[in-house]
Amino acid sequence: MNRAALVVIDVQESFRQRPIWAHASQPDIVGQVDRLVGAARGRGDLVVWVLHAEPGTGTVFDPALGHVRLIDGLSPVDGEPTLVKTSHNAFTTTNLQQVLTLAGIREVTVCGIRTEQCVETTTRVGADLGYEMIFVTDATVTFPIPHRELPADASPERILADPRTLSTPDIVTRTEYALAGRFATIRTVAELTGAVPAGV
Repeated sequence: MNRAALVVIDVQESFRQRPIWAHASQPDIVGQVDRLVGAARGRGDLVVWVLHAEPGTGTVFDPALGHVRLIDGLSPVDGEPTLVKTSHNAFTTTNLQQVLTLAGIREVTVCGIRTEQCVETTTRVGADLGYEMIFVTDATVTFPIPHRELPADASPERILADPRTLSTPDIVTRTEYALAGRFATIRTVAELTGAVPAGV
C-alpha cells in the first residue's frame, strides 16, 4: 500500500489559452512535472491528476470548449485517478481525501498551476487535514498579479506596465515564506528526483 502521493494540480491547456501565459514563471512546467511523475512512479507512489473546470461559464475553464485537459506531454497511466474540481483547492469539490485515505497516504507532494492559488490552497487544506505536505515550488507556475484596481480584462502589457503589479518572483517568495514551517516542506524537483541531495 502506498504511503506517499504526488498530486498534479491544473497543469491544463486552459492556462495556455490566456495571453498572460507568455509570462509564466516556469516555462518548462511540463518537463518539471514529468520529472516528478517519473520519480514518483519509480518509487511506487500514487500519482493523482487534478483539473479545474467552470462549467457553463464560456471561459477557457468551461469543459465545453475542450481546454480542460492536461497539457500535451503529460498523461496518466492505468491506476492513476484524474479528478475534476470546481473549487480552488483540490479537496473540497472532489473525492481526493477519500482516494488518499483508501491508498493509505500520509505524505502528499503537490505541484502545478497556480503557485499561490490552487497549489498553495490545496497545500493549506491538506496540512489542516493532517497530511505531511511537500510543496515543489519549481514545479509550479504563476503569473504577474495585477493590482485590484485594474479591470479584470486588463491586457498583459497593461498589467506589466503597472508598478503595483506583483511580480512572479515576489509571488514565489511570499508563497514559500507563508508555507514553510507552517503548512509544508519546500522541496525542488532536483531534490525529489535524486539529482541533488535534499537541502543542498
